[in-house]
Amino acid sequence: MFAAKAFEAGETLEICPVIPLSAEDAARLDATHLYNYYFGWAPDDKGAAIALGYGSLYNHSYTPNASYRKQYAEGMIHFAALIPIAAGEEIFVTYNYPPGEEAGLLWFEVN
Repeated sequence: MFAAKAFEAGETLEICPVIPLSAEDAARLDATHLYNYYFGWAPDDKGAAIALGYGSLYNHSYTPNASYRKQYAEGMIHFAALIPIAAGEEIFVTYNYPPGEEAGLLWFEVN
């Protein structure tokens, strides 16, 4: 995903409603192409959530320019700029969650 306009650090990029799914549904998603597009959900991350809007399409980086915050009670994920992002610049988040575990292993090879 690429920024359609410039964003300042701390500015909201998007607030995405989610479709929350159970742990059983998450296990079923693991056998589909949606495996790479859902978020762990619920305080234990055993469920799944498909983010609407662009939320499930942001690419990963260990040095992201954006972050996200899961809002379980509201059924939303809030994306915000960590640093200024120029119009046309690709938006990256870290797929490691919770924040601060950026060096954790991912389910795919990172270049």
